[in-house]
Amino acid sequence: MENLLSKRVKDKITGFVGIVVSRHEYRNGCIQYGIQGNISKDGIIPDIIHSDEDDLEIIGEVIKEKEKKSNPGGGIRKYPEL
Repeated sequence: MENLLSKRVKDKITGFVGIVVSRHEYRNGCIQYGIQGNISKDGIIPDIIHSDEDDLEIIGEVIKEKEKKSNPGGGIRKYPEL
């Protein structure tokens, strides 16, 4: 299956819909994705749920590849001189 990061997906089992924010690959070959649901009208951010790769279907794209930053990393870019 293709990389699902930043895609809008639906869990075929539970019907949960959200954006894929993480990917987890285990030693036994199981691949799961973390899915962040939409913020509620009250401003509450739901917990991230995890679903098996085979249970997900892509229903849309959130961030197109060309819109992603080429250097998404964080951390210190320049270290102070000692």
